Formats: sequence, C-alpha cells, structure tokens
Amino acid sequence: MHSTADIPAPDAIAADGLHKRFGAVRAVRGVSLTVARGEIVGLLGPNGAGKSTTMRMLAGFLPPDEGRVRIGGFDTLSDSIEARRRIGYLPESTPLYPEMTVAGLLEFRARLAGVPRRRRADAIGRAIERCWLGEVARRRVGTLSKGYRQRVGLAAAILHDPPALLLDEPTNGLDPAQISAMRGLMRDLAADRALVVSSHILAEVEKTCGRVVVIAGGRVRADGPIGALARAGEAACLIEVRIGPGDADDLTRALASLAGVSRAAPVGLEANGSPWRRWRLEGGPDARGLAERAGALLASRGVPLRELRPEEPTLERAFLDLIGRPEDKDDPA
Repeated sequence: MHSTADIPAPDAIAADGLHKRFGAVRAVRGVSLTVARGEIVGLLGPNGAGKSTTMRMLAGFLPPDEGRVRIGGFDTLSDSIEARRRIGYLPESTPLYPEMTVAGLLEFRARLAGVPRRRRADAIGRAIERCWLGEVARRRVGTLSKGYRQRVGLAAAILHDPPALLLDEPTNGLDPAQISAMRGLMRDLAADRALVVSSHILAEVEKTCGRVVVIAGGRVRADGPIGALARAGEAACLIEVRIGPGDADDLTRALASLAGVSRAAPVGLEANGSPWRRWRLEGGPDARGLAERAGALLASRGVPLRELRPEEPTLERAFLDLIGRPEDKDDPA
C-alpha cells in the first residue's frame, strides 16, 4: 500500500527532507518540495547551489542520504521501477550515443522505456514533431549541433508520455528562436504533467514557471509564486546630491538613520572632482515611502538634489538577496 494523502495530485512529484553529502561537502540539506500536475516549478539558484544534485535525486538516479522522493505515490527507492516509469528526465549534459541516428536512438530509448511495440512508431513520430527534429531524424547524433542534441534528449525524455518531467537547464545550447519554442513546448507539456525546470538563469524561470523554489547552499531559501517572491524583494531608491568636502560621512549616517532604511551606501561620484555624489538606499519589502522620506531629509538640510529615483522590488533583487544570505558560509555546498 502507498499513502498518497499528502501528495497534491495523482502522479505529482513529492520530495521530503532530502540530504546528500559528497565527502566533506554537504551538497543538499533538507530540501522538500511538491509539484502538482499542471504546474511548472522553477528550481532556481546559482551554480553550485545543489540544483543538479536535487534533480538527480528526484529522478531516482542518485539515492539521497536521508529523505524520500515519491512520483505518483511510488517511492524512488522502494518502488524504483514504478516511479521511474512515471519520470521523464533531461539532465544538464544529455547522455546520447553519437553513432546512432536520431530515429534509431529514439527507437532504442522507447524500448528501454517500455513503450509497447504497437505504439512505438506513433510515440517516436510525435516526439520528433514536438521537438522539431524532422529534418535531422536520419542523421547521426554525433554530427548534430549542441542545440539539436539538446532537443534529441528532450524527445527521448517525453517518448513514454511520463506524468512527471524533470528538465535540467533545458534551454542550454538553443538559439533565441529555439528558446522561445522550448518555452511554449514546456507550457504545453505541463497541461497534464508536473514539471520541474532547473536553471541558474533568472529570465528563463521568470518567463516559463508559475512558481519558483530558490536553492542556495543546498537549502531551500524560498518557495512560492513568482509574483509573491518578487514583491518580497528589497525596496530601494537612488539619490544624487551636491555636497561639500567632508560632508559624505555625515550624510551617509543621516540617510542610514531614516525609518525603513537597512543600508545607505555611496555608489560613486562624477569625474573631474565634481561635487555631485550618489547613494543607494535599501529597505525591506515594507519600506513604503522610502523615497519621500529621503527627499524630506535632504530638503530639511538644504542639500541640492539632482536625482531621486525609487526602485520597486523585483524578482532579481529578491533572488540576489536570498542567495547572498550568510547562512552556512562555513560549509559551502
């Protein structure tokens, strides 16, 4: 018997408390996530954050030291065959046989995936069409460009029509037109599947995924809708003022003491000894009216103001804040 009471939808992905260590390096530390059918979740983090290790554990290619993964209620360790039947996995470096033709490789992968003989030709044809491989179907894989090889890997991953797809850097090596088509394909595939898309490129996740899980240092730093995460980023504003010699430190202290300001940092000066100076004021997500308070302070001091530009919270700002946290700096992943 398999308990699926805590899984959000049939054939969804559910990971609980995943840990993985390589020697002295703790690559993944307590990662938990669930992905429902119809959902595209972006696994976002800098290089070395633990994303690919997490993806390999989700796919059943790498056993966790602690924790468990279930695909549609089937444990990737105790019910490995049943779980893997429900997974399509595109690793970052797609393993392909260069001496095979594209069609031959897909035929081989379809047999491995257990696609019945009577359905095999249709499954291969559909995968070739979806991944724009028709013109290279008879060519040897080793003669293809990196972008084409990436598409062959995706075709192999979807051959058996799996309900869970794990795509590690799926746009790697694609040109702009192919990237746009890949985004559309992922949205189409997610209509009745659970998708996890791993990337270190913020724009790719933002344009494709409805939800994002940020990983840094092997831990989940945030998990939620992209819009909510963006709103959680730091508010900030830029100011440019004219001050006299020796006044910079005093103004920095005054700006830093404003309500809602977490940091007031000089960001440079104009060339040729100009008296104009710039500061960036940073505040939390609830630091409303930051620009107004800064303007009032400058007016009360009679400081000439040339620029006062508020910056709204963004996904990029929130992401940089999350991955820049000092947690676990003594034990890098």
